[in-house]
Amino acid sequence: MATFGTLSDRLTETFRNLRTKGKLTAADVDGTVREIRRALLDADVALVVVKEFTAKVRERALGDEVNKALNPAQQVVQIVNEELVQILGGEQRRLQFAKTAPTVIMLAGLQGSGKTTFAGKLAKQLEGEGHTPLLVAADLQRPNAVNQLQVVAEQAGASVYAPEPGNGVGDPVKVSRDGVEYARRQQHDVVIIDTAGRLGVDAELMKQAADIRKAVNPDEVLFVIDAMIGQDAVNTARAFQEGVDFTGVVLSKLDGDARGGAALSVASVTGRPIIFASTGERLEDLEPFHPDRMASRILDLGDILTLIEQAQQAFDEEEAMKMAEKLATEAFTLEDFLDQLQQMKKMGSMKKMLGMLPGMGQMKQQLDDFDEREIDRTEAIIRSMTPGERRNPKVLNGSRRLRIARGSGMTVTDVNQLVQRFEQAAKMMKTVARGGTPNIPGMGPVPGMGRPGASSKRGKKGKSSGGSRSGNPAKRAAENAGIASSATPTGSGFGLGGGAAQAPSEAELAEIQKLFGKS
Repeated sequence: MATFGTLSDRLTETFRNLRTKGKLTAADVDGTVREIRRALLDADVALVVVKEFTAKVRERALGDEVNKALNPAQQVVQIVNEELVQILGGEQRRLQFAKTAPTVIMLAGLQGSGKTTFAGKLAKQLEGEGHTPLLVAADLQRPNAVNQLQVVAEQAGASVYAPEPGNGVGDPVKVSRDGVEYARRQQHDVVIIDTAGRLGVDAELMKQAADIRKAVNPDEVLFVIDAMIGQDAVNTARAFQEGVDFTGVVLSKLDGDARGGAALSVASVTGRPIIFASTGERLEDLEPFHPDRMASRILDLGDILTLIEQAQQAFDEEEAMKMAEKLATEAFTLEDFLDQLQQMKKMGSMKKMLGMLPGMGQMKQQLDDFDEREIDRTEAIIRSMTPGERRNPKVLNGSRRLRIARGSGMTVTDVNQLVQRFEQAAKMMKTVARGGTPNIPGMGPVPGMGRPGASSKRGKKGKSSGGSRSGNPAKRAAENAGIASSATPTGSGFGLGGGAAQAPSEAELAEIQKLFGKS
């Protein structure tokens, strides 16, 4: 996650220095806590939160739970992880729906924090869960705010209630009240009210938001905060809590490159849980906020559960079974490969998915260099092929490859590389599907992946360990020949008796010596 990248790097480096310690002294703990404090302050985490956090970490790190641990460094990482989870809210909190529809959700926050975009993202997510959301355009101050909400609602496939043109015209309190009544008549089970924001906290903003809350009595008031605004995030959150109060927090723009640590302080300072995290510009880039998973990402421990959930949403289980059968029966084609690419694109950014794997913080440069457009180029090449060529790449001669390159806007070299990579990948996947050991180019067979009972190269070496190990090639050949001649014949693969091996002649020994430069 880009926003917490610097904090993650600093903490990871701090813990790396602990791994060489067999036992932690008080000085080691104090030094580690000092580095953690600096990392958090550099990341814009509020001072009051930093003091409380480091005090708890130090107390636990000097306690018996670390002294008795077999690996003190890992135990300290575990303590920091648990305390991070606590300042992020402890447990996940979901939206609370009303017992009687419609559920009213009011959005509040400063101008530019991403309220309107979040309204569309939330509507799309609720649509996917079987709800019928209605977006209410109550931001009548910002220029074209109503038009923006209408566009976002259309993209999300949701209905919108916008009786006023906005741009300073209309009463937002009346629009909000009428919107809830309209939703009740039209049988919408969720109402999302997009309210106005300001460039800064002021009395007019708070009064308008408070009046809307009194008029519609919302079930949820979500405070949308920009994760990139720095230390002012805490002051703004406190001002909204005192003026309007809110039931939950939404962190937006977590894909930015700002330090973003102040956003970590909001839940701890206000006592309100973070419910959603917005991680991109697309309407699909909205995640339920899990404090434990976010803490794991910050500490570069990965977020496998979120990755699995996204994969389950994008991949069809029945299609996956069919694909497994094709792999096992060697029927995997470029058409199947294209289908897999399209399903992967549904999951979102490849960089974001790879970033959820444990330890990927150490490969930041490789992730930054990864070109997302490579998938589009690959898709263009495959789409330029005929169905017959996709099913059987072996028919791709020079003229066909030139045609495909021209049709996709790529070069013949690109086409050749794609076909070569596909053949290697298909071969590896077939091997794995049969329970074999994949041979990765440049790495050799992957250890521990063979079939049960299958012999490895090491096992095969062990069978011939009775041979000579002499450094002299001629002597070694002669000794091995003697061993072979004394061995009991076991027969050939065709059931014929195997004869004893013949010892090399003097001329053959001389040739061997010449080959190895022996005089």
